[in-house]
Amino acid sequence: MTRADYIPELSEVRMVRRAPEHPLPFADDDRAYVRGCLSALEAAFGFTAFPGLSFDQVPARTLISHFIAWWRTLEPRTPAQAEAHARLPAAIRLVDTVSIWLEEQARRRPPAGR
Repeated sequence: MTRADYIPELSEVRMVRRAPEHPLPFADDDRAYVRGCLSALEAAFGFTAFPGLSFDQVPARTLISHFIAWWRTLEPRTPAQAEAHARLPAAIRLVDTVSIWLEEQARRRPPAGR
């Protein structure tokens, strides 16, 4: 069901480093999409991704790190698994896009005390 020989690409490492250590402020549609991807993956592969945490408690860095690892290591064997797995790249890009947006917003804010 999984491959163990995965070595992250530089772009993936950068996406993980860029993601904040707190949950992302997704727009409602984006939150629904990413949450739906996660739910489909859990149902299709039969695991609980983040036991004890609601979706809105999962730090972005943890979320994107897991999404990338699942994209690279899970090997779908059923149509439901293939469909859930195929949604991961879009979810990864969405998490990364929001992370980039947060970085840009932080750079535009003047330092405190000015």
